[in-house]
Amino acid sequence: MMKILIADDHPLFRAALRQAVDVSFEHADIVEADSLAALERLGEDQVPFDLILLDLHMPGTHGFSGLIYLRELYSKVPLVVISANEALDVIQRSIQFGADGFIPKSASVDDMTHALSRIMEGERWVPDYARRPLPPEPGDFAGMRERITSLTPQQFRVMGMLMEGMQNKVIAYELDVSEATVKAHMTAIFRKLGVRNRTQAVLALKDLAIEPPGLE
Repeated sequence: MMKILIADDHPLFRAALRQAVDVSFEHADIVEADSLAALERLGEDQVPFDLILLDLHMPGTHGFSGLIYLRELYSKVPLVVISANEALDVIQRSIQFGADGFIPKSASVDDMTHALSRIMEGERWVPDYARRPLPPEPGDFAGMRERITSLTPQQFRVMGMLMEGMQNKVIAYELDVSEATVKAHMTAIFRKLGVRNRTQAVLALKDLAIEPPGLE
């Protein structure tokens, strides 16, 4: 029996994905997650999966951070991005960050079913308009990805809040830790990213950001 993770914070869309999974994989064991915190709990419990379906926008995730986290955690598991942002740039960067496929949320259940079957057969599936050579990876793309995956789970959370522009005292409140602890995490994050301050960190993480549809 296949074990499949559906990571999306919208119950109605999780139901649509369940329908597509039920058609594609008979009697699959489906696990649902609605936030980065839920994904981290699954990771801590080392829950194995045969397929992962990931929405890029969930509580706790920022840009492509959720994709990077899961790709590192489940390096050999087919991972498919499901997103309402269908911009070509988002699709291409999803693939560059390690996704095995990209299915728009606007796709019908039949189209999702077809895409999932192709991906499980080893094909890298994307919409027709995105089937073109990937652009060169920007700058030190691979190195940045490796540095991000070196962060601890708590540093990863702090990094996401840093990307949102939160100040240390706000981060401390959100995580229920002391401001000194946040500062220690920041120091470690700067060291691992190879930067000296917040401004440099935000610039180093710019390739993780996703522009809202219509602003690209």
